Amino acid sequence: MRTMLKSKIHRARVTEVNLDYEGSITIDRTLLETADILPFERVEVLNINNGARFSTYAIEGEVRSGVIGINGAAARLVAKGDIVIILSYCQIPDNEAMTMTPTMVYVDNKNRILEPSTLRASLGWEVILSGEGLEDKGVTKCGLQSRR
Repeated sequence: MRTMLKSKIHRARVTEVNLDYEGSITIDRTLLETADILPFERVEVLNINNGARFSTYAIEGEVRSGVIGINGAAARLVAKGDIVIILSYCQIPDNEAMTMTPTMVYVDNKNRILEPSTLRASLGWEVILSGEGLEDKGVTKCGLQSRR
C-alpha cells in the first residue's frame, strides 16, 4: 500500500480565523465537492505565508461562499488573508498508485474555482475536463497535466 495525494485545493485564501471554535477547517461546500473531500476527512494545511503545516479535519461551509476558516488551536498558525494549500491523501495498492491522478482544484483570490481557460493561460498546463454531474452546480472539475 502507498499513501498518495488524493486531492488538492491550491492557493486558497483564509477568510476567517476562529480560535474559540472546535478544531477544524471550514471549507466552502462547492470546493469540498469539487476536490472530493468529505466532511470530517483528515486534511493537511500548508500556510504559504509563514511555512506552518498542520493536520485537521474538514467541515462543510456554505455553498459558493468562498469560506476557508481555520478553527481552534490551528487558528494560531494562520492569519486572515493568508494563502494555504489544502491536501488530502488516500492509501491504495502499489499497482494502482502508478496510474492514480489526484484531483487538483485551483482558486482565485476569492476562493472561486478557476475556469480551465484561465488555468491553461496562467499556469501553462493542459486541462483535462471530467466530473459528470457537477455541471448543474456550476462547477467544472478538471485534472491538470504539465506540458513541460
